[in-house]
Amino acid sequence: MPLYEHVFLARQDLSQAQVDALAATATEIVEAGQGKVSKTESWGLTNLAYKIKRNRKAHFVLLNIEAPAGVVAELERQTSINEDVIRYMTIRVEEHETGPSVQMRKNDRERPRRRDREEF
Repeated sequence: MPLYEHVFLARQDLSQAQVDALAATATEIVEAGQGKVSKTESWGLTNLAYKIKRNRKAHFVLLNIEAPAGVVAELERQTSINEDVIRYMTIRVEEHETGPSVQMRKNDRERPRRRDREEF
């Protein structure tokens, strides 16, 4: 089965529980179509480079999906209808990353630097 990475941005005024519910809904859509979500990562509330639909921040969520193309099309259709999602993107990949994604590793690298700057 083809492998995909699906990232969506949720509105800034949602709570983390509501964002988790959006991710669970996406997982249910994929599993209803005989697909599988192997990993779900929430990257948290992050500043955007520019306003998107009057939002300066957004909750970022990554889903690693293994499903047929029709299931991904249905997921994108349902995501585009949802008013809580301001942007989404699905990319077909050759293989999923093992361990945390690049974004999560990036956050781990930045934290020690901030502490070093504060010491000086």
